[in-house]
Amino acid sequence: MDFAVPADLQAYLAELDAFIEAEIKPLEQADDNIRFFDHRREHSRTDWDNQGLPRHEWEELLKAATRKADAAGHWRFSAPRKYGGKDGSNLWMAVIREHLAARGLGLHNDLQNEHSIVGNFPFVEMFEQFATSEEQKQEFILGGFEGRRRAAFGLTEPDHGSDATHMETRAVRETRDGVEGWLINGRKMWITGMHVATHCATFCRTDGEDGDAKGITCLLVPTGTPGMTVDEYMWTFNMPTDHPRMTFTDVWVPHSARLGPEGGGLSIAQSFVHQNRIRQAASSLGAAVYCIEESVRYARERKPFGEALAKNQAIQFPLVELATQAEMLRLLIRKTAWDMDNTPHKEIERTLSDKVSMCNYWANRLVCEAADRAMQVHGGIGYSRHKPFEHIYRHHRRYRITEGAEEIQMRKVAAYLFGYLGPRRETIGRI
Repeated sequence: MDFAVPADLQAYLAELDAFIEAEIKPLEQADDNIRFFDHRREHSRTDWDNQGLPRHEWEELLKAATRKADAAGHWRFSAPRKYGGKDGSNLWMAVIREHLAARGLGLHNDLQNEHSIVGNFPFVEMFEQFATSEEQKQEFILGGFEGRRRAAFGLTEPDHGSDATHMETRAVRETRDGVEGWLINGRKMWITGMHVATHCATFCRTDGEDGDAKGITCLLVPTGTPGMTVDEYMWTFNMPTDHPRMTFTDVWVPHSARLGPEGGGLSIAQSFVHQNRIRQAASSLGAAVYCIEESVRYARERKPFGEALAKNQAIQFPLVELATQAEMLRLLIRKTAWDMDNTPHKEIERTLSDKVSMCNYWANRLVCEAADRAMQVHGGIGYSRHKPFEHIYRHHRRYRITEGAEEIQMRKVAAYLFGYLGPRRETIGRI
């Protein structure tokens, strides 16, 4: 076993740091763009009079940074080379995303918008594995990189979140003008990014009974299709918002809109979340490391009553515990990412889903604890918006609910641990 970060990966991290200093930091500082990252950030980003959506100027700045990163060959790093990427592995992406998040809040990596100079593209593998035609694959993968296509993820419903197999949205076959298609009726909730999406990947029950894993189909519904409406954007703990509640009333799409096998939509959803979960875990770890390091630095500098705050064990011990958890979590994340790289994509759910869940739920919990501790160590200034800890807490708190609530992910781990998903794999403590 070799736990060293490879020299070529270390060199790439240094290259990214140099790119940030040369290209991204100047853009961040230009034209008062720093307002999106200093104490004014929430107000500057949020169009309060337009349903709380992201301000146009904020999203344009993110696009400008993305263009620079793409021109430099960084943005598509994780994508296959045939799409302009570098075949970036899950392991490399885990190290990179931790590294970028550990730098703190900035235009190089703002996870509130899933923005980063090294992009995360779970949709690429989703279309690679499940596209129903080569044309569909090219349309949504290349179109996604070129900005012509963006598919929102329509799985959750107002009355059904983690219990996706009980979704009430239905699609039935209907032929119109000689074209076979699907008629969709139902409601969806928390469909992130619909204000800029060209399509909604809408999961519908097309067969079977409530609770059946089979019988759910994914249909790519173009934005603006008659009957598909955004009812409202839900204001959240962290603003701006782009998470709407939607209604589908007699929405018709042709059969060619289907993504993946008929009745096999849940496999698509699982394909999407595994890559997202491991990379989100790495980002949460990086943000936790940032909070820990900033707290240590401040405690060494701050001298109440004439002595460094860091001399107090009440300050030391909570940070020691967080630092210990971060070290252990880093090893689990990187080992799991490496295992993912060495496992066929469609086998990850069966063989590694519990490890991915371990990484994700623990990292998201850890970063919230680290941000809360950073506020406490910094005192009043830590509670203010002149420090980024409240922003980090508000953003990462969502991930204890989204991408599978931590209770659901713990349930997944338990199913593997106790053998409820088949013969128990006795791997704990064994090589």
